[in-house]
Amino acid sequence: MKKWMALRHYIMLLGVMVLFGLLTVLFEQRFAPFWSFIYSFLTMLFPAAAIARSMAYSESRHISDALDAVDFSNPEQSPMEQELASLAQKIQEQNDIIAAQVDQIREESVNRESLRREFTANVSHELKTPLTTISGTAELLRSGMVKPEDVPHFADNIYRESQRMITLVSDILHLSELEETSSLLKMEPVNLYELAQEVLEWLQTAAEHQQVELQLEGTHSVISGNKKVLSDMILNLCDNSIKYSNPGGCVRVQIQKQDDQIALTVSDNGIGIPKEHQERVFERFYRVDKSHSRQIGGTGLGLSIVKHGALVHQAKVQLHSTENSGTTISLLFPCTDSTV
Repeated sequence: MKKWMALRHYIMLLGVMVLFGLLTVLFEQRFAPFWSFIYSFLTMLFPAAAIARSMAYSESRHISDALDAVDFSNPEQSPMEQELASLAQKIQEQNDIIAAQVDQIREESVNRESLRREFTANVSHELKTPLTTISGTAELLRSGMVKPEDVPHFADNIYRESQRMITLVSDILHLSELEETSSLLKMEPVNLYELAQEVLEWLQTAAEHQQVELQLEGTHSVISGNKKVLSDMILNLCDNSIKYSNPGGCVRVQIQKQDDQIALTVSDNGIGIPKEHQERVFERFYRVDKSHSRQIGGTGLGLSIVKHGALVHQAKVQLHSTENSGTTISLLFPCTDSTV
C-alpha cells in the first residue's frame, strides 16, 4: 500500500513539472529573460510545495490509521506494517513491566493488610490476658473474699500484670516509631563499646538476681547511628540472654572489626532456641515457649525491635543457637567514614 502511495505522488509531481515546463517555454517567448527566470522559479516552487504538503498529509494519515488499528494493551497481536513492529515490541515490554509492578504493589498491599490484622489480633490477645487477671483479682478483693494476710499477694498480682501491660504498650509504641520515623532519625557517631558498657551497668541488678555473669570484650568502635535505637537493640539482646540463661550462666558482649564491618555479638550459654523456631524468633509476638516467656515478663517484641533497628542502620543480623547450649546473635554494622 505504501509503495502505491509513493508512485501516485511521483506521477503527480511529473505531471505538474511537465505542465509548468510548457508554460515556461511559452512565457519565455513573450517576456524578458529576467522575468522569465522569476516565473520559472515560482512555477517550480509552488507546485513542489503543494505536492510535498500532499505527500506529508498522506503519510501522516497512513501512520495515524496504522496506529489507530493497534491494540495498545496487546500490540504484538494487532495487525500492523513492518515499520511499527519495533514500536509495538517496546510498548509490549513496557506493558509487561507495568503489569509486574502493579501485581507487586497489589501483593504488598495484601501482605500489609494481613500483617495489620495479625498485629491487631496479637495486641488484643496480649492485652486481654493481663486485663483479665487484673479484673479477676480486683473482683475478689472487692467482694471481701480474700483473707487480710492474702491481700499483699493479690496486690502483687495486680502490680505485676499492670507492669506487663505498661512494658507491652511501650514496646508497641517503640516498634511503631521505628517503622514510621526511621528516615527521620538523627544519626551521629556512637561508640558501641561505651554504649554496651552503659547497658550492662543498667542490667547488672537483673543479672545478679538471675545469678548470671556479664562480660564485655573487644575494642572501642564508632559507627554512625542513632544512640537511643542502638541502646534499645543492645538492651533487648542482653535482656533476653539474661532471662533465658540458667543460674550460674554467662552473657558475653563482644565488639570487634571484621573486614569492612563492625560486629557486636551477644552470646550466652542458656537454654538455646530449637532449630525449627529460629527463622521466626524475629517476628512480632513470636515466642518459643509462651508460658515461660510470660513468667519472665517477655512481650515477644524484643527481637522484632532488634530487627527493625538493624534495618534502620543497614546492619545484618546473624543468629546461631543450639538447644540447651546457648545462643549467639551478631549485629554487623557497615564501616563508615566515622568508624574508628
